Amino acid sequence: MAVAGVPDGFLEGEQDEDQQRAILELLTRAYWMEIETVMNYIAASIGQDGGGGLAVRTALKEGVEEEVEHARALGRRIQELHGVVPDDGGLAAGEEQRQPLGRQTDVTSTIEAVVATETSAIRHYLRIMHLSARFDADTSALALNILRDEQRHLRLFEGYLRELRSGS
Repeated sequence: MAVAGVPDGFLEGEQDEDQQRAILELLTRAYWMEIETVMNYIAASIGQDGGGGLAVRTALKEGVEEEVEHARALGRRIQELHGVVPDDGGLAAGEEQRQPLGRQTDVTSTIEAVVATETSAIRHYLRIMHLSARFDADTSALALNILRDEQRHLRLFEGYLRELRSGS
């Protein structure tokens, strides 16, 4: 049933199954990206020491908490859309699987890897927003909120990289 001013597929029961399946796939991929980021940030935060490494270690530790909350929010949204929150094995199935954060004691390598990870996450959340914008306002809003966090993380670590490269 069409309602004036409401896009087709927006009302419960009208959303195209292929559209919902595609959104669930992107959400599931995002969930695993967040889980992988948590693992990498924990490992990298343990390996950082020394002057510049301390600030990076602190930022990575703080980032872990945010990334865990992102995974939780994504899992809740997957469940709300009648999907199944993955419990294992999905990490290896990701097409855009990220790599570990370089040599964990090399601050520059770690920061460069974080910048690449955050850039990849930003692209992914933009995809989710684009796909869900007309059909699923809640998913689009969730992606926007997480996108803002990822953009903030990117700016923070780009700042660390500029400082290291300038010798400050």
